[in-house]
Amino acid sequence: MLKDLILKNRSYRRFEQGVPISMELLREMVEAARLSGSARNMQPLRYMLFNDPADCAGIFPTTAWAGYMKDWPGPEEGERPSAYIVQLGDLELTDDWWCDDGIAAQSMLLTAVEQGFGGCIIGSVQREKLRTLLNIPHRYKIIQVIALGKPAEKVVIDEASNGDIKYWRDQKGVHHVPKRGLDELIIG
Repeated sequence: MLKDLILKNRSYRRFEQGVPISMELLREMVEAARLSGSARNMQPLRYMLFNDPADCAGIFPTTAWAGYMKDWPGPEEGERPSAYIVQLGDLELTDDWWCDDGIAAQSMLLTAVEQGFGGCIIGSVQREKLRTLLNIPHRYKIIQVIALGKPAEKVVIDEASNGDIKYWRDQKGVHHVPKRGLDELIIG
């Protein structure tokens, strides 16, 4: 059931780093994005795929993790992603991809979850450092980085209390994600 995949599709921030993701699966994820809706059918998104440990080690320091958890610098060695997808916008086609980036990212992550993996969409990226590292031509704007791997943490959904939607970890390392109630979201 789709809802079950959505419930499993959390923002995972700790992974079993030694569990690889095949290039075949990364390509399947991009295939899911390719087949998803695109505003004006422009299809302006492009992707760079990485599953080599050396490439992943280079990409990791260009990303920032868990903005609400100020004292946590991100996953430690051994808990880092085993793959990345760098999502790009082709500026020769358009500089406005509307909502395509989110639709594509969700499609890719649902594909990952269906195969027993998970990920985290990272918007906080040192873009110029990453551009130089990966030799990305200026024709492409770096939109976001999708970190991927076999989840090594439990993520649970809680009901938001008093409007507090900041995620947090308990003493056992369980990651809690407060969600607003359905009646709060539906107006009228």
